[in-house]
Amino acid sequence: MMQTRQKTRATGHEDKPSGGSRLLRAALLAAVAVVLPFQGLANEKIANRVAVFSGIDKITGRIHTFDVYIDETVQFGALQVTPRVCYSRPNTEAPKTTTFVEVDEITLDSNIRRIFTGWMFADSPGLNAVEHPVYDIWLKDCKMESDVPPPS
Repeated sequence: MMQTRQKTRATGHEDKPSGGSRLLRAALLAAVAVVLPFQGLANEKIANRVAVFSGIDKITGRIHTFDVYIDETVQFGALQVTPRVCYSRPNTEAPKTTTFVEVDEITLDSNIRRIFTGWMFADSPGLNAVEHPVYDIWLKDCKMESDVPPPS
């Protein structure tokens, strides 16, 4: 909303900003000076050590919640879940929790078949959840610590 000076055709004089316009410009510049240093913080993401997943066993109807350390593989039924990263935001920001995860299925003939590689979003669990004929898995949260001992 910067105002530029223009010469009018009839008089050849420059149009100068009015006092109110100068005040508005000064207020906008002050606001930018206050907000700009915090711009990077709004997009700050926290790399967590643990991804928290929920999974449903469709045969029993039971939902299980389980913690998985980054780069660790945990088996849920016939599925192996390996999160590679798990990001969240500071508590002062709107929640946005994401993980990049690989999910493999152990087939009946003991082969391992990759069924999912990609991002999961805790605030949209249906968007990229793993949907399997027997098991569904989705991201619930990311955190730094777990009650489960870390892998050795």
